[in-house]
Amino acid sequence: MNKPHFFPPPQRKRLVAAVGLLLRISVILVMVAQIFNRNFENVFLCVLTLVLFAVPTILERRLSIELPGTLEIIVLLFIYAAEILGEIQAFYVHIPNWDTMLHTMNGFLCAAIGFSLLDILNRNEKVKFSLSPLYLAIVAFCFSMTVGVLWEFFEGTMDAFFHLDMQKDTIVNSIGTILLDPTGGNHPVVISGITDVIVVQADGTQTSLGLGGYLDIGLMDTMEDLFVNFIGAFVFSVIGYFYVRSRGQGRFARRFIPIIRSEDPDETASGPLTGTGKDSPQKS
Repeated sequence: MNKPHFFPPPQRKRLVAAVGLLLRISVILVMVAQIFNRNFENVFLCVLTLVLFAVPTILERRLSIELPGTLEIIVLLFIYAAEILGEIQAFYVHIPNWDTMLHTMNGFLCAAIGFSLLDILNRNEKVKFSLSPLYLAIVAFCFSMTVGVLWEFFEGTMDAFFHLDMQKDTIVNSIGTILLDPTGGNHPVVISGITDVIVVQADGTQTSLGLGGYLDIGLMDTMEDLFVNFIGAFVFSVIGYFYVRSRGQGRFARRFIPIIRSEDPDETASGPLTGTGKDSPQKS
């Protein structure tokens, strides 16, 4: 008969529990305020945030893994920063580079998640493959970039069908387009020094936007988001590579890589996913 998995004592998660409790109380207070304001879209965002807060705990139980406290706290703060501060409190609008900061962190966290999933499979005796540290890093990087691209697809879809402007617009002062080529060819015409744009509607109404330039619809924001996602993913992939090469001795990376719950308390408390001996990833 299989022995039960060892579960670390609750005191090791006290800080995580305290942060989670404070964030949940804050979300509930915001939700109550939104109900009184009859802003039910924001109420939905609050409910969604509370559901997302439960995801780390669900993953721990379903996958029999132990999330490092640092990783779990950052995930909780990331969710709160994106949904409550970013959307409801409009930090995306009022605080410069708020969206850029979150996309950078998203790239970092997704690379950590992708790396961890592969590392767990690498140590599973039922799975018939074993990746070298370099392959682990590359696949984790690609996993993070794929998540970033899928999120941009989601933002583009929401903007196209619901006009939510999730891909935030950018003001630019010069454009180049082949649509203005008088010959109808493939030669871009450059217009510089743009200070305003006038929109002509179907009924003939003309509206000056008064934004100080040309209104770029989401393209610059998408490219910036993917670039900073690339930076975050690359940084963690490099950290993860050296973590595996050093047989799990990296203290920084250990704060972001889950460990497998073990029947041995000492192994669960300190042993990384990538250990020594037969459990270490071998070159494929």
